[in-house]
Amino acid sequence: MAEVLFYERPVPLNRTQHKDLRLKGIPSLRFAAGVHSVPLTGVEFPAAARDLPILFAGSSMEEAGPMALLGLRQNENLFVDADGQWAANTYVPAFVRRYPFVLAEKPAGEEGDDFTVFLDEAYEGFGSDEGERLFQEDGTDSEMLKNAVNFLGEFQQHVGRTQWFMEQIRKHDLLEPRNIRLEKDGKAINLNGLYVVSEEKLRKLDAKTAQEFLQEGVFGWIYAHLLSLSNIDRVAQRLDQLEQVESKSTRN
Repeated sequence: MAEVLFYERPVPLNRTQHKDLRLKGIPSLRFAAGVHSVPLTGVEFPAAARDLPILFAGSSMEEAGPMALLGLRQNENLFVDADGQWAANTYVPAFVRRYPFVLAEKPAGEEGDDFTVFLDEAYEGFGSDEGERLFQEDGTDSEMLKNAVNFLGEFQQHVGRTQWFMEQIRKHDLLEPRNIRLEKDGKAINLNGLYVVSEEKLRKLDAKTAQEFLQEGVFGWIYAHLLSLSNIDRVAQRLDQLEQVESKSTRN
């Protein structure tokens, strides 16, 4: 399930249990090194499209959702180096930036908000001695925690808007399968189960729908997605550079 990527020991944030917990700023995204794609919200498309390929993936066209392609081999993120540093001047998806916190739906029947904040107790940045407190001495949320929770709330709103966007895409049958095949030195890499917006179908939209898409910003997201597809070659170049380094390391 995409929502629990990275999270080894997710537990509900508890004001009593975590009253002394601190979070120290670790400039490492090593936790994201083992994924070759992450979900993306529509509002991120324009910024992400400058650096990352945006495709739609899922077990079927009906289940497909937007994602940023980060690698071409399973369990390998080509944008995180051996030191856990994200590639300089490259967009970092909000799905990654929200870690080690996440919003999860409460079990049916529980009182309170529909969502509750979880954190990953396995995260190396958590401790009781160093870093910023999650809760102040009087038990109220620290500014750091408030900012983190606000970010989660905004992210969830963007997820909702993205779901609406996908409903429009499916309603007008705009997706088409796109399998990616890259060949190098006689070896082939195949990425299947991917979808893109069909430009041909897009051109055939009726005037009323086109006007609605324009007013609602749907076209902006679609065009960002289509422009981003040229970044597949950039991802392939990153893999080529990595393989060259691996080859030299093996020879030495």
